[in-house]
Amino acid sequence: MSARERLLAAAAQRVLIKDGPYGTAIQNAKLASEDYGADTGLAQDQKGNNDLVNLTQPGVIRRICDSYIEAGATVLATNTFNANRISQADYGAEALVHDINVSAARIIREACDDASARDGIPRFVCGAMGPTNKTLSLSPDVEDPGYREVTFDEVKEVYREQAAALVEGGADFILIETVFDTLNCKAAVMAVKELEREQGREIPLMVSLTLTDLSGRNLSGHTVEAFWNAMRHAKPVTIGLNCSFGAEQLRPHIQQMAGLADTLVMAYPNAGLPNELGEYDELPETTASHVRQWAETGRVNILGGCCGSTPEHIARIAAAVEGLAPRAIPSVAPQMRLAGLEPFTIAA
Repeated sequence: MSARERLLAAAAQRVLIKDGPYGTAIQNAKLASEDYGADTGLAQDQKGNNDLVNLTQPGVIRRICDSYIEAGATVLATNTFNANRISQADYGAEALVHDINVSAARIIREACDDASARDGIPRFVCGAMGPTNKTLSLSPDVEDPGYREVTFDEVKEVYREQAAALVEGGADFILIETVFDTLNCKAAVMAVKELEREQGREIPLMVSLTLTDLSGRNLSGHTVEAFWNAMRHAKPVTIGLNCSFGAEQLRPHIQQMAGLADTLVMAYPNAGLPNELGEYDELPETTASHVRQWAETGRVNILGGCCGSTPEHIARIAAAVEGLAPRAIPSVAPQMRLAGLEPFTIAA
């Protein structure tokens, strides 16, 4: 069976559990600046470069991954949100992008394989690609609306390099996550499709949108339905939302996506909204109670956590949805579905 087929088979049996974030857990490890950079020879201070930890402190990443597996996660993402040339340029670490991603994927692959060998439960490795810190849809210069810091082809090549390294390291899927700019996401999709042709095999995609306001739009202005229309041609094995808000505020948007998508829906919200200090203090049982309602009403196939979530949040989510039926993938009538900022459907 292919990775896509194995995931669909597992998701047909139960609501699957995705892991949580790595950033806070790495901070809790209290690494010194020299721990981040180790023997890389990089001139800049690397403190805060969480992606580099895959290469310099792989044991830290393995322990975090193991804690999520112990909590019940079977869909595990790599710690590579900023492991691309654009984001790593902030640390002068562009030359290490390939090695960071290969190491990251191998760590999670080994952790998943070891756990599955013990208990026989299938687990899946998602090679995570974040949005970068550049946007293709918007100008960073209010005086020059047509200006862009990067081109579509440049972003595509950045993503292609990262995706190739993640696959080399053992990722089953490429997860394009926290999509605030739909055009950036299209560049990532094109990069993976080109990589597929080059390698002569399918590299299944997972795509996850992030909303920037309660009206349900991302930063480039697309609604949930318009975004799905823009992505469905890529045949992602999962579509969904992450980050954005807490589960309570994300509920109507998950409900909308669940009714639109003829594929698996994956959702991993933040642990509530940040407090005045920018910290997340929603209790694990509160998060779990919110997302249980999504599962009870047949809205989701895969659930996890984003900013502020901990292994305890993931464990509570896993316990809350245990035994609940997964979302049934709907049949969608053939129609021409287009997307600007709003969806546009031409009846058959």
